Amino acid sequence: MQTNEWIFVGLFFVLAGVFPAAPIIISQLLQPKRSNASKMETYECGIETKGDAWVQFKVQYYLYALVFLVFDVEMVFLFPWAVSSNQLPWFALVQITIFIVMLGIGLFYDWRKGALEWN
Repeated sequence: MQTNEWIFVGLFFVLAGVFPAAPIIISQLLQPKRSNASKMETYECGIETKGDAWVQFKVQYYLYALVFLVFDVEMVFLFPWAVSSNQLPWFALVQITIFIVMLGIGLFYDWRKGALEWN
């Protein structure tokens, strides 16, 4: 008896909804219901906060994080290519060279705009 392939797709969508919803529902059912003023206070690392809790960070932190993320994702794409580079045709070498050149242009652009300099 042949099974229908769409059963697996439907099962995937059902489980994609159940897995994130289940912990939320379970925590709502099991959480303690009594609240008081001390439970509603904000704290950081077990210590009461002093002053304003809203702190503005410099944009450069985010720029460094984004540049790191770009090159981290680049490594994800480059690693399989590097492992199997001796088995790939020349066209793959051309593609990966274009990929690296494009990322190099992006890095050069960031460097020229001063996004990598810490002021």
